Amino acid sequence: MSQHDIGLIGLAVMGQNLVINIANHGFSIGVYNRTTSTTDEFVGGLKDEPEDKVWEGTADRIAGYHELKDLVANLKRPRRVMIMVKAGAPVDAVIGELKPLLEPGDIIIDGGNSDFVDTNRRSKELREEGFLFIGTGVSGGEEGALKGPSIMPGGHKEAWPHVKDILQSISAKVDGDVPCCDWVGEDGAGHYVKMVHNGIEYGDMQLICEAYFMMKHMLGLSNEELYQVFKEWNEGELDSYLIEITRDIFTVKDKETGNDLVDMILDTAKQKGTGKWMSQHALDLGVPTTLITEAVYARCLSGQKDARVRASEVLEGPEIQFDGDKQEFIEDVKAALYASKLVSYAQGYVQLDAAAEEFGWNLENGPIALLWRGGCIIRSAFLGDIKAAFDKNPDLENLLLDDFFKNAIDKAQPSWRRVVSAAVNNGIPAPGFTSALTYYDGYRRDRLPANLLQAQRDYFGAHTYERVDKERGETFHTDWIRERNLT
Repeated sequence: MSQHDIGLIGLAVMGQNLVINIANHGFSIGVYNRTTSTTDEFVGGLKDEPEDKVWEGTADRIAGYHELKDLVANLKRPRRVMIMVKAGAPVDAVIGELKPLLEPGDIIIDGGNSDFVDTNRRSKELREEGFLFIGTGVSGGEEGALKGPSIMPGGHKEAWPHVKDILQSISAKVDGDVPCCDWVGEDGAGHYVKMVHNGIEYGDMQLICEAYFMMKHMLGLSNEELYQVFKEWNEGELDSYLIEITRDIFTVKDKETGNDLVDMILDTAKQKGTGKWMSQHALDLGVPTTLITEAVYARCLSGQKDARVRASEVLEGPEIQFDGDKQEFIEDVKAALYASKLVSYAQGYVQLDAAAEEFGWNLENGPIALLWRGGCIIRSAFLGDIKAAFDKNPDLENLLLDDFFKNAIDKAQPSWRRVVSAAVNNGIPAPGFTSALTYYDGYRRDRLPANLLQAQRDYFGAHTYERVDKERGETFHTDWIRERNLT
């Protein structure tokens, strides 16, 4: 076999599927895994895989190596090596092993779910040592890795021409043959955009779960009826991958009991950390990414299962009562879900803008929406509307200010408020819907109660305040105790 176009390190399922995807598209690839038996089993089993997974001739373009130096020695220059290992210290360890084997100008690609802070650091360090580095988000799970993921590369832009053909070839395609992969920005920008993608994913999933919970427990819908609801929703403005798979979940039976499988699953959600990272950095930036943060907290609360069971035997709330028209309320929930989803994306883009300013990244919001239209978990029909909004106004301050989204929110508001009120009155937790509406109501007001808050801070800590009748930036302090005594 002639020298490989690219090498890949890390043969967990995502890594294996990316290797097959790369080779399926005509590129030669060498692979390495620390556990050599994994390499042998993967390469040796390729010819037994079904044709719809491994295309004709694909196996001949893949070679396994037991030594990292042998993999590197068989790569075309500039050498391109993609790392698909667990985020954190393992990535640094692999980079440390690679550097003595590479030459200046060779390209290291981190395709894992790395924290953008680590990517920023690695980008700086590797540049100083003469290597080129790309940190890229890859979204779409195992199926996306095999059939076409959304790919969000960032880092050293001079490396992009050397990997563009490969990454765009293997990515998902929309509108005929438009790749869901393009250059995002400098240093950790690619992994940051992937982090925001995952945060929006957290929000979307939480909102869908709240809609499900209300319809099941307030309206008493069966799983068969829920299937029909989500089926209809997926044919309209809510058309998306997450609505589609939610629809399908309600059709699966548990093999052991014969019950619907969804009802047999313990109500404790896990998380890998990207949603938490986004919320933490939102606080660092001072931007109110409230819905996604509530989605993270909802998962945390779900994890306190034993405590919740004990509390359920002690704490009381209102009895669930619904005497309205079920179909009308289903339509209300649909509208509330759509409006809240718009808020989630709006908050995500506000955070992207703040991060771009913080780190000096040149992020383009419209093209980022295109990256998410195929292959990834949050792919949905209305991402095209987001692209159109930023095409119309690249400096759009908030998606909610675009005419299309403003009109959509105006139309949904009565339903949205009815749903939130019904949830509160019936004791149904709906942190996603509620926080989205609260953000909207706060954002649309020109005056909030923070004037009193600043007065409190100045009273106890002399933190000063600004005045409505003076220039912004000019600060004042009052001796509140003295002034109170004078009056």
